[in-house]
Amino acid sequence: MSTMSIRLPEKLRKELAQLSRRLKRPASEIVRESVRRYIDAEQLRKVRETTRPHARAQGYLTDEDVFNDVS
Repeated sequence: MSTMSIRLPEKLRKELAQLSRRLKRPASEIVRESVRRYIDAEQLRKVRETTRPHARAQGYLTDEDVFNDVS
């Protein structure tokens, strides 16, 4: 694992420290998990963007349309 330094506004650093204490988890673990979730969300957004025209052509305009078809 490599090391990365980041700059946080003081308020955000304090909030992270408080969360870390409350969850009894290292701040670095919380940050890693947050970055992982952000990357996953961005990848999903990209896939949705790419597939949206194909889905619309098939009549899928909302998430509910898909849900109704697979339920």
